[in-house]
Amino acid sequence: MSILQKKYKEEIRNLLKERFGYANEMLVPKLKKIVISMGLAEASKDKNALQDCINELTLIAGQKPIVTKAKKAISNFKLRENQPIGLKVTLRRKRMYDFMTRFGHIVSPRIHDFRGFPTKCDGRGSYSLGLDDQQIFPELDLDKVKRAQGMNITFVTSALTDAECVELLGLLGLPFKD
Repeated sequence: MSILQKKYKEEIRNLLKERFGYANEMLVPKLKKIVISMGLAEASKDKNALQDCINELTLIAGQKPIVTKAKKAISNFKLRENQPIGLKVTLRRKRMYDFMTRFGHIVSPRIHDFRGFPTKCDGRGSYSLGLDDQQIFPELDLDKVKRAQGMNITFVTSALTDAECVELLGLLGLPFKD
């Protein structure tokens, strides 16, 4: 069990239960999964770019990503059917809590001019944010990174409202604007 998971079970759960006045223990929100996705516009032109992005996302997430492919051809975007257009990783359990710890305490402070993430959720208990550059992750060797590649990170929780979601993620270590 990771340190953050133990902290959630012992402290954060009780704090949320008393702050929001839940009658049932099962109503207390928890982190379900973290999805990291990366769009690959350049990968259609260069096969090495696809493999480089797979290697980088594997280092960042700790598990191999799946390649998402185009479902149908769109001529205006020069997109063909079954052409690779992105990568996606879903983290659960121990890897999810380990990534959350690293992202909140090590990676977020490395973002240039970082003042905190906005507190706007999607209304159903999920929080998404976008990063412009993958080079803020310390796992990557900056000499081997050939291009700056952005990514989206989605934190999926069992919270019912935005306030519960932001409170849970804030207690888990995600730095928000005050």
